[in-house]
Amino acid sequence: MASDQKSSELAEQAKASLGDAFGGAWIDQASGKLTVAVTRPGLSVSGADVKVVSSSLAQLNGTKSVLDLMSAPSSITSWRVDEKSNTVVVEVNKNTRDAAAEKFIATAKSIGSAVTVEEVTESPKPLYDLRGGDAIYMGGGRCSLGFSVSGGYVTAGHCGTTGTAVSGYNRVAQGTFAGSVFPSSDMAWVRTNANWTPRPWVNRYNGSNVTVQGSTQAAVGSQICRSGSTTGWRCGTVQAFNQTVNYPQGQVRGLTRTNACAEGGDSGGSWVAGSGFGQAQGVTSGGSGNCSSGGTTYFQPLNPILSRWGLTLTRG
Repeated sequence: MASDQKSSELAEQAKASLGDAFGGAWIDQASGKLTVAVTRPGLSVSGADVKVVSSSLAQLNGTKSVLDLMSAPSSITSWRVDEKSNTVVVEVNKNTRDAAAEKFIATAKSIGSAVTVEEVTESPKPLYDLRGGDAIYMGGGRCSLGFSVSGGYVTAGHCGTTGTAVSGYNRVAQGTFAGSVFPSSDMAWVRTNANWTPRPWVNRYNGSNVTVQGSTQAAVGSQICRSGSTTGWRCGTVQAFNQTVNYPQGQVRGLTRTNACAEGGDSGGSWVAGSGFGQAQGVTSGGSGNCSSGGTTYFQPLNPILSRWGLTLTRG
């Protein structure tokens, strides 16, 4: 908002002009008015309300910087400078608050009188994105993520059986195979845990992503590209539909044939076509050749995977 921008600029000006008397600033969400905290009575700031406080922002940041050097138990979830209350707030999970937390809190309070404690009910955790073409790991094996769906993602069936545990590109636990079919088809889907967020993206392996818009099947002769964790982004054309491939493990029917290359570890990765490559096509199954000499690669079409398990494709 324009008023927020104006207040933010005014806050920066106040910080520069007040020096060590500046105690912080905040915008009141109800009135939209800026309040500037000062440590000396009698000071004024044009265009803002003024509140006299005990600690300068520099002092609060100094206290926090000391806490940053301390080792905290897992029951301590965070600490921050809160300009509105003129305090350094230490958050502790009330469900896991223990002796180690009490020791940390006592030490923190001894550093400065501005330290206060708030109880929370949950501990924060890292959040990661699901993106087509990124690596997935199953024990000692590696495949690639296909497309995000509600609750997880799709990949190739030969990458894991139902119940197989999976970790993401960063080796963080991701979820388990909720369904898998191989041979006859080569399809699977993974139900992910709360640490992972489905995104409508496919890794183009050049620092950018393709945004998935739908899953309209491309015609024979169409340009098509795939993303995989071994050989990245590779392109070719659609050569045939409904091909039966006789793998050593058995026949797989209904595959699409292409002349784009792939190698081991690319399995399960995304195939896209259409304008801007926004139409999801399927997941890598197998093939012959490699990305040095070229070859033939087959993919399991996406729409039958979605239909089999009633999955909803994540779209941009």
